[in-house]
Amino acid sequence: MHRSDTTMDDEKIAFLKERLRRAKKLMVLTGAGISAESGVPTFRGQDGLWQNYNVTDLATPQAFAANPKLVWAFYNWRRNLISQIKENPAHQALAILEESLPDFTLVTQNVDGLHRRAGSKNIIEIHGNLWQVKCSQCRQKYIDMSVNMGTLPLCKICGGLLRPDVVWFGENLDHQLLQRVEETAQTCDVLLVIGTSCQVYPVAAIPMIAKNGGAFAGEINTEETPITAGIDITIIGKAGEILPLLVK
Repeated sequence: MHRSDTTMDDEKIAFLKERLRRAKKLMVLTGAGISAESGVPTFRGQDGLWQNYNVTDLATPQAFAANPKLVWAFYNWRRNLISQIKENPAHQALAILEESLPDFTLVTQNVDGLHRRAGSKNIIEIHGNLWQVKCSQCRQKYIDMSVNMGTLPLCKICGGLLRPDVVWFGENLDHQLLQRVEETAQTCDVLLVIGTSCQVYPVAAIPMIAKNGGAFAGEINTEETPITAGIDITIIGKAGEILPLLVK
């Protein structure tokens, strides 16, 4: 006689909840899946087009150099869209989890800022932040929450052309941030992977780095991923439904 999947999930949730309760240093890695539950487009599959442009062709240094007005039109559209989207119970649960643990680091591949809006504080935004801009000339960075930045926004310090402070296709991740992420993975005792298939390096190496450092690794995704086989416990389902149960 087979136990139901629901029973198995209940046991997994209870087990993972206990591991989190005992965690001394927790690292959480989130990806597009957690924001997709709020309605943020993942830009894969059907979401991959914007006004008949392939999004992966717009989010590049080459596209910005060739047509900055077009790229800014796309990012103004994204700003407007995300300004109307609310953080979900998964974002909120992680903020609660941070308050209850002695050492908590949230590493996110998302640029939407929803984790911060939910109240998370110790965040490493490995791919940048949609609401931060960077000057193409003086390299100064600052937060600007404007829903619409205008056609060609200029730096308020030197007058140079601003760009979104996000990592575009073809660009390297910030070396110092990546070093912090790797050091955290090496020293955490529990890793939680949420809403990401971990297919793109170097972020994809984080679960293995954590496991090699002796960490217990859990995964919450809507389906199995390439890392599932090497993870200690995988719970299939929506993060917005599972995470609140873990912090209850």
